[in-house]
Amino acid sequence: MHKITRNGLAIILLILLCGIPAAWAASVPDYTTAYTITVSDDGTAFWNVEYRTPLTTSDEISIFENYSDNLNSLYLPELKDLMQHSAAQAAAGTERHMTVENFTGNSAVQTNPTGKFGVVTISFYWTNFAAPDDGLAVGDAFVGGLYLSKDNTLVIQYPAGYTVSTAEPAPDQQGSNTLVWYGMRSFGVGKPDIVLEKTAFPLVPVAAGCVIVIIAVAGLVQYRRKKHDPLPTATAEPLEVPDDSSPPLSDADRIGVEDRILRQLRANGGEQYQSDLVKVLDIPKSTLSSALNDLHQRGIIQKIKKGRENLIRLAGEDR
Repeated sequence: MHKITRNGLAIILLILLCGIPAAWAASVPDYTTAYTITVSDDGTAFWNVEYRTPLTTSDEISIFENYSDNLNSLYLPELKDLMQHSAAQAAAGTERHMTVENFTGNSAVQTNPTGKFGVVTISFYWTNFAAPDDGLAVGDAFVGGLYLSKDNTLVIQYPAGYTVSTAEPAPDQQGSNTLVWYGMRSFGVGKPDIVLEKTAFPLVPVAAGCVIVIIAVAGLVQYRRKKHDPLPTATAEPLEVPDDSSPPLSDADRIGVEDRILRQLRANGGEQYQSDLVKVLDIPKSTLSSALNDLHQRGIIQKIKKGRENLIRLAGEDR
């Protein structure tokens, strides 16, 4: 199911080989795996690996349920041994003491409008994964490189207060505090190599102070206007006016847009604001809106009103 081309940290891609029975893995071509690594200020990384595969027959469901029964007693200890070996190799290569700990494993059969899926989630903490200095250096722990199979995704999330100085190779997508790479691709030793710099100016506190001042001034102006000025004539304005118009999409183009939307939502934890999707995917607002309406009508996503914005969430993802 996976092709391992290097030693060292490429061993992480054995996660599914050591956990999913080989006969089943060979018969299921349509699986997806997302590796999400969330890095903290002190260099500790929280790893979350989600494997998702469709279950279309009773035999596949039975095999998955048998795997789930043995996840924590058999397969998780094997994964723990593999990751401890990888951390030891990374520690020797970087000269930083490293540990991997707090392993948890969960599995479930989920049903949504697109079908029935077996979902396996494995998580753990890796101390000193990144090198904290004036900023954060991420990637040197990948002493053996990495390989992403088709339909695999690598997501690296970094803390607020940092900006990306360099990222090699360049990510396929970049969002707020998130870098995303898609397979199929092979990373070299020490890649992806990411250098994060601390934000020089405390933008968040200052911005919050500015908002408070603006609200206070606006309130004072409104009070004086109500006290001294006649009431203005009420006018109705739309909350959102499309600023672009795009020709109708063909069925092939529509499916391609919907696929990009779903992959971005999965990479972002299952939900994202519609305005952010426009920026990240770089497609016209009207095209995105049309695709979202279609996905919503089919029950694949939910559209949740948050003030003046829409929060787009994958159906079945409870928050």
